[in-house]
Amino acid sequence: MAEVIFTTEMGVVVALLGFTVFLFVSELIRIDLAAILVLVVLGILSYLPGLGNLADVRHLFDGFASNAVISIIAVMIVGAGLDKTGIMNKVAAQILKRGGTTEMRVMPIVSGTVGVISSFLQNVGAAALFLPVVSRISARTGIPLSRLLMPMGFCAILGGTMTMVGSSPLILLNDLIVTANEGLDPDRRMETFGLFSVTPVGAVLIATGIVYFLLLGRWILPAAPVKVEATSGQGTSDYLERVYGLKASVFEVDVPADNPLEGQILADINLENNLYIISTFYRGKTSMVQILTAEIAAPCRLAIIGKAEAVHAFAEKYGLTVRPELDAFVEDFAPTNAGIAEIVIPPDSKLIGKSPRDLLLRKTYGLSLLAIHRGEETLSHVETEDHAPTAIGLVPFRAGDMLVAHTRWDNLVRLKRDRDLVVVTSDFPQDELRPQKVGVALFFFLVSLSMILFTDIRLSLCLLTGAVGMLLTRVLSIDEAYRAVGWNTVFLLACLIPLGQAVQNTGTAEWIAQQIMTFLNGWPIWSLQAGIAILATVFSLVMSNVGATVLLVPLAVSIAVAAGGDPAVFALTVAISTSNSFIIPTHQVNALIMGPAGYRVVDFLRSGGIMTVLFLVVSLLMLNLVY
Repeated sequence: MAEVIFTTEMGVVVALLGFTVFLFVSELIRIDLAAILVLVVLGILSYLPGLGNLADVRHLFDGFASNAVISIIAVMIVGAGLDKTGIMNKVAAQILKRGGTTEMRVMPIVSGTVGVISSFLQNVGAAALFLPVVSRISARTGIPLSRLLMPMGFCAILGGTMTMVGSSPLILLNDLIVTANEGLDPDRRMETFGLFSVTPVGAVLIATGIVYFLLLGRWILPAAPVKVEATSGQGTSDYLERVYGLKASVFEVDVPADNPLEGQILADINLENNLYIISTFYRGKTSMVQILTAEIAAPCRLAIIGKAEAVHAFAEKYGLTVRPELDAFVEDFAPTNAGIAEIVIPPDSKLIGKSPRDLLLRKTYGLSLLAIHRGEETLSHVETEDHAPTAIGLVPFRAGDMLVAHTRWDNLVRLKRDRDLVVVTSDFPQDELRPQKVGVALFFFLVSLSMILFTDIRLSLCLLTGAVGMLLTRVLSIDEAYRAVGWNTVFLLACLIPLGQAVQNTGTAEWIAQQIMTFLNGWPIWSLQAGIAILATVFSLVMSNVGATVLLVPLAVSIAVAAGGDPAVFALTVAISTSNSFIIPTHQVNALIMGPAGYRVVDFLRSGGIMTVLFLVVSLLMLNLVY
């Protein structure tokens, strides 16, 4: 290999890299603004005499149209489309059902699932699809989002090493091997790798990531507080007591077959027992009680709001079982789906003078009325310190009445358009779900996935196909699609792409590689392989992993042949090590999760630093054990 001479342009690039790292670590300005600043400085420097190779100013902003950036935009839209149908709620519910509500159980399930998915779907796509799922799990369990997103993101990156289609470097590797074989003797030529050739390495890396966060997560992950809506489970009871003096909780009660309650009227049960039956689970189906004159059918389960002593006395009276926690009704009371709403009756409302039973309030408006706050008093089925239980279903409404009701958020969104009611509650998810679109959304998601797996069409175009399909079929509106895109992530990545190109185009990367390889000359083969792995890791932090792979694979093959090593293993070491991008948020996945979780660069340095060392050690051990 001809010696590379250090030039002024290389010095400028090295200085600019140092300036970028300083801005990222010091966080003097926001990280996305730092990336924009670096882009501007790079462009201006390119106009100076002798620095024309830093960047082609005619293509300085091509990063915004790059395959990686367009792919991220498209996958965010596809993920938002799936989320809009409510399917991500169901995924979150299944994870909670199997993993409970503790971090030590939820984290490995989420991270392991994303890791496996990212072995076939590009890692940023897998992370983007699960971002709303993890957000819902965080809201329901109270586990801070910052405790879940980094393990998920890291395992998404690790999952890209599970198959030869899991990451761009591995997809590219076989083509680079074929090209390299042309310059090798017939007896030293390499075999290309099969789809699952790297699976043992990737599987152990994913397991390492999960075990790492299980053992050290409490110390290395930031514990930023998460805002949990006080509208679900215990939160509902806290809110009712704090605001309205109603000392009530939510209970799930089993009603066995041939129980005396069978056939009784719900309204009568509520009034006689100082409680409120809000939902039923019968024949495998949950439904909010539509009409209080309905009768109980057994065996079933009831969701009841009331004082603990009243509910337990009711259960003892009729031979019922009170469950220790919500099971069948956990979805109905999830804060992402439903909660407590406050609604005022305006002076010109047509509802004045009519009772909830007259209006069939639950059936017509989707409101399960818990209390009526009138002046200084609160009327409710549940006994308060100041008032005996009241049959509020029979109380005629007056102007100015504040209705306190449990409702689904999508019902509340529709009620905001009703002029007979004024919705006071504002802090709730106001995006109306479209469950009727779930089939269409899944169809276009599968179309995109099939194009990715079974065709040679560019990743960005595959994902945009699914995104456009969802927009045309109105799974999402175009305005909702714009809101779904994390523009800070887009600008961060797009503005750093020209810097990575400058590292490559000016010969800086080749010069750095040559200096390191000169230093390692004569060392044992295992140390040369480790050096290649470290070099690939460093390069993947400051330039695209594809660029690093294209640059380093020929170099690694040449070193392996000269030292008597296996060139295929050295080439594979490069392709896997370019996924070792955990220290700073320049990887697409890290950039994606940084904003929602509120991570700082120092969080990646702390957690990613150890993960980087583990990745190097485990990947090198597995590569030598398997090959």
